[in-house]
Amino acid sequence: MELEIGRGKKARRAYGFDDIAIVPSRRTRDPDDVDISWKLGPYRFELPLLASAMDGVVSPRTATAIGKLGGLAVLNLEGIFTRYEDAEEQLERIAQLPKDLATQEMQAIYREPVKPELMRQRIEEIKASGVVTAASLTPQRVSEHYEMVLEAGLDILVIQGTVVSAEHVSKTSEPLNLKEFIADLPVPVIVGGCASYHTGLHLMRTGAAGVLVGVGPGAACTTRGVLGLGVPQATAIADVAGARSTHMLETGDYVQVIADGGMRTGGDVAKAIACGADAVMIGSPLARAYEAPGRGFHWGMATFHPTLPRGARVQTIQNGTLEEILTGPAHENDGTFNLMGALRTSMATCGYQDIAEFNRAELMVAPSLQTEGKLLQTSQQVGMGSRGTARPAGAGDGADKSASLTSSGA
Repeated sequence: MELEIGRGKKARRAYGFDDIAIVPSRRTRDPDDVDISWKLGPYRFELPLLASAMDGVVSPRTATAIGKLGGLAVLNLEGIFTRYEDAEEQLERIAQLPKDLATQEMQAIYREPVKPELMRQRIEEIKASGVVTAASLTPQRVSEHYEMVLEAGLDILVIQGTVVSAEHVSKTSEPLNLKEFIADLPVPVIVGGCASYHTGLHLMRTGAAGVLVGVGPGAACTTRGVLGLGVPQATAIADVAGARSTHMLETGDYVQVIADGGMRTGGDVAKAIACGADAVMIGSPLARAYEAPGRGFHWGMATFHPTLPRGARVQTIQNGTLEEILTGPAHENDGTFNLMGALRTSMATCGYQDIAEFNRAELMVAPSLQTEGKLLQTSQQVGMGSRGTARPAGAGDGADKSASLTSSGA
């Protein structure tokens, strides 16, 4: 239903994760009987999870760790790890920057050119660990580098930007024809982001194996404020899932819908799947891991744009391992640990056996879901009122490496 903004303009109502609730069904199921696995092309993953292509989240080392836990980590091939041989030195420098100088100093750090030989080296490092290797390039650079990265052993290519369309128009350069480009590639391709039915449908028609859904919902992204763009994630995912159904009727091909950003808790992950996503891509929850390369900081990959930065460097609390955050065990009750266990339990509680079934879960618009009856938790900042500021049980004595940091809240 459209609402009237004024006499000359109408708009749809859109919803974020906090606006909706999953309705339990007439059936429940044993969690051990729930299958949360996910498949992209020939690859099957135990966890329906991708780690965002962000320098504070994915390094060759964390890509290996996440892969061995059952997920898929995406390395940014235009980031710190392909600009500097000694990436650790630059990551330490970013972590030490004062807040008021962070953006301009990061612009200077990222001015260093991307080096093709480092692209190859980083892919080979991940490949050697035995996990599926995925990496991202922007539409502007993918034509230049794709042959080399495929030769290095890349298994999955992600073509990613703030917004990627199937019909880019330019008077100054030859636009990338995604349909022709993808058709010639021997590996599965994920493209995005997008946030609407029509954009998602046209991206699916390019032959992509997966489509990223999300424009500006991430904890470190400022696109929504800088450009005024975006669609709340619950609506965006549901719309692109609708495009997936249309595309399947047209072609018989099933394209994976990947919810990209805006998720903080296991409940958010479950809602993303219930809205129609096949998998989720997350960044800030993983930036909290002790192993994360960001050293307690997280930033978007448009943070350092030379003329119009659209991201911020935010602080996180490093309060768990990658394993604890993804698969547990959880030592806190705020939903920020054991994200995949929470998804499994949500599906079991509603009686669904796998991701495809859970896509059909009943939803309600429920803006009071997060606050109803939660006054004591909110006033005491515990449980659902902690907003991700919880520290692990027994923290201290050096267990929490960033005890003085504050949460990004997303």
